[in-house]
Amino acid sequence: MDLDFTDDQTALRGTLRTFFEKESSTAAVRAAEPLGFDAALWRKVVDLGLAAIAVPEHLGGGGAGFVELAIAAECLGQSLAPVPLIEAAVTNDLIASLSDGGSSPDAGSSSSGEPDARLESLTARAVAGELLATLALRPATGDLARLVPAGAVADLVAVLRGDELLLLRQPERGPATPGGAVRNLGALPLADCPIDTQDALVLARGPAAVRAYRRALSRWELLTGAALFGLGSKALDIGVDYVMQRKAFGVLIGTFQTIQHRLADNAIALDGARLLAYEAAWAQDENLPTADTSATMAFLFAAETAFKTTSEVLHFHGGYGYTLEYDIQLYFRRAKAWSLVAGDSRAAYARLAHRVFGAAQAPAPAPAERAG
Repeated sequence: MDLDFTDDQTALRGTLRTFFEKESSTAAVRAAEPLGFDAALWRKVVDLGLAAIAVPEHLGGGGAGFVELAIAAECLGQSLAPVPLIEAAVTNDLIASLSDGGSSPDAGSSSSGEPDARLESLTARAVAGELLATLALRPATGDLARLVPAGAVADLVAVLRGDELLLLRQPERGPATPGGAVRNLGALPLADCPIDTQDALVLARGPAAVRAYRRALSRWELLTGAALFGLGSKALDIGVDYVMQRKAFGVLIGTFQTIQHRLADNAIALDGARLLAYEAAWAQDENLPTADTSATMAFLFAAETAFKTTSEVLHFHGGYGYTLEYDIQLYFRRAKAWSLVAGDSRAAYARLAHRVFGAAQAPAPAPAERAG
């Protein structure tokens, strides 16, 4: 495994850093609140082809891999770009793979077994950037997909209901007509999305549907992990800059050992988060059997590290850190919110442990209990 970037990947990273620094300043991030979506920036992201970068070329995409997508996610996280690039990229990859035949005769087919023409049309429009597609991170509850990321601005929503993977159309919502947003401190365009069975398209059924959905979730995790690493690394830079300017008792607070040690600990942890994120992206590109587990590990560690880093940097700012005028609160709120979209991290850690180590075994009874 070689996680060094190729020349092309290094060039991509430099280009995207420059792009997001220019187009997603903290002023632009603030202007996008409370919805958390910038339609003009989204159009520019689409024009760059980022949302379809991992879609095969013969389907209209960029033909790149998840390492390239992770680079884009990292740059997005550093600038807190208010666009649902991760959700769109993952969902475009999902529906493209199913419209291209998927992994089962039940995937992306009509009742006659032929590829569904509606899916092919919607896929082509999503890959071209005409439609914004997103993924529900939880299976549907009845006829409702709850708290869907980008659900307030998406044209299409992929959701698992029972053993069917559905593609919902939202004719009354989209990038130009947001609606139903649930207010949240992370300024994310979350929304509950009703399921209209008459208008929903079945992408896959049975085990094929569950496999495709789980694969999409793991890819969302690894990309969100990369974005959280980017967020945390920028927050650390903000912290270093601040402690080298702020004085207390007549000296720079950056000279205090306790602050130096905490900054160093966070820097080391962020290096680990970066390694896990790009290793997970590489595993996805190589289609390794450990890819999904690596993605979950990357996501959980990056979420924990980003929140710890932003929390400590906010504390280094003292009372200023809690004011809206200082940028660190933008990072602090999103460090918590981006991971909570997927639910309780404690439950995710438990599922990860079960996946890696198997079901927990009940302890053997003590000798006295066996005798009694």
